[in-house]
Amino acid sequence: MNNGDTNNPAIADITTLVKLRFGTKDLKFFPRLMAKNPLMGNHQSRFRGRGMDFEEVRQYQPGDDIRTIDWRVTARTTTTHTKLFSEERERPVLIVTDLRANMFFGAQELKSVTACQVAAALAWAGLNANDRVGGLIFGPEHQTDIRARRSHHSVLQLIHTLSDVSEQLIYTPNTHSKNTPDTNNHTSLAKMLEDTRRIALPSSTLFLVSDFHDLDQKCEQHLFELARHCDLNVCHIYDELEAHLPPPANYQVTNGEQRFNLNTRKADLRQQFEQQFKNRQAKIQTLCGKLRMGCLTFETAKPILPILQQAYGRKKVRGRR
Repeated sequence: MNNGDTNNPAIADITTLVKLRFGTKDLKFFPRLMAKNPLMGNHQSRFRGRGMDFEEVRQYQPGDDIRTIDWRVTARTTTTHTKLFSEERERPVLIVTDLRANMFFGAQELKSVTACQVAAALAWAGLNANDRVGGLIFGPEHQTDIRARRSHHSVLQLIHTLSDVSEQLIYTPNTHSKNTPDTNNHTSLAKMLEDTRRIALPSSTLFLVSDFHDLDQKCEQHLFELARHCDLNVCHIYDELEAHLPPPANYQVTNGEQRFNLNTRKADLRQQFEQQFKNRQAKIQTLCGKLRMGCLTFETAKPILPILQQAYGRKKVRGRR
């Protein structure tokens, strides 16, 4: 088990994940789900009714409850007005983190470490928004479910699990080895999304943290079903070596079992490699637009908080000229 060893860059450092709590305090405009089910909770929805928060006053319409008539405004305007209230909704936050073998890759920082940082920051932001926060972590061998709760202990449990699973990647045998059983059916992105559908509650805010390297048509169907009932957000993790090949030269590369030579001097190879990455990026962006999902992109070895702050940070108020 990992005790927060900062000397091993391949393991998500617990201390670093905990410190992200302070950088998420400014995420005041954390995603607000417009509720789709009549559940009670802490977040406003587009539905209006006898909730706890006053929203506005408008002219009385046939069918309005006479108990909501604002007699002061009615007397002042000589026209009957009624008060409107915004209903409250509960919005548990579920953070699904991909820590499969494919995430154990990176030039300066592993994708698995970046993914853990993103997941931890989102968890702290959700807790700051007074949401119940839970997680679903898919590791190299099994998945772990962290029940959604509104407590620091729940977030700390999530953080420790993220760190432990990131450490497991170091000792996990190559899943493509001839001597190990085929586990693709258990570790595919489609299987991850299928399991998420069984766990995610309707009207949840759902974050998917992954490199989406095996995004296929089956995944798109699961995402479609999730987007129907949840506020779905994609956090795409990638490494610079996935976007561009290293400088022109001959490199010895390995998949953990075999070694072969990679000649990056070939212009057509470099172009094809970069185009494949662009195509995958475009596919993710198109799918997010089609399903109205939020989409954030994180590059390894780069700070994650500026991206989150730009997306969910405090809105700037324009000064008067």
